[in-house]
Amino acid sequence: METTKNNLPDNVKKFFNGLSEYLNTKLLYYGSVQRKDYFPGKSDIDVDIFTDNVNSTINKMQHYLRVERKKFKKFVWIVNHNHHFTTGYKIFYKDPSGKFNAEFSIYDEKYKEDILKEHLGKTVLPLHATCLLIILKFLYYNLGLMDHDYFKYLKKKFLTIFIGKPDDMFIVLDQK
Repeated sequence: METTKNNLPDNVKKFFNGLSEYLNTKLLYYGSVQRKDYFPGKSDIDVDIFTDNVNSTINKMQHYLRVERKKFKKFVWIVNHNHHFTTGYKIFYKDPSGKFNAEFSIYDEKYKEDILKEHLGKTVLPLHATCLLIILKFLYYNLGLMDHDYFKYLKKKFLTIFIGKPDDMFIVLDQK
């Protein structure tokens, strides 16, 4: 998970490598960037960051990304495989040059095993789920045939029901 299955452009790699060095921690990639349904330049790049000091990491990320603290949204997540309660922070980042989008999830180190197990469970998907995700993303990214909320809803269903997993219990607490 420290490298991506899909090759990223050099400038994008440079950004993530720079962030990893600045935070002095490994960035762990998950989601479509690790699968065949990744659409370069359109799909978000999902990144997990595990740390012993969440607040310090958020402060450093604020500086590196040049964003306000309120952009970091606290959430709770009950992971499916063992029903453990986890908390963390998310931030959606749009590269100013428009080359990529990233979603960072920042967790306390104590949640690492649970989170990684959950994310690895959605890395290798059955063929039918992969095909449906590719079609869905083509309709959304290339043809613009649905709005963002409906796309997210369908994608979530494809990543749960179509692979035999229950819906996630995931709640964003900071909706400001």
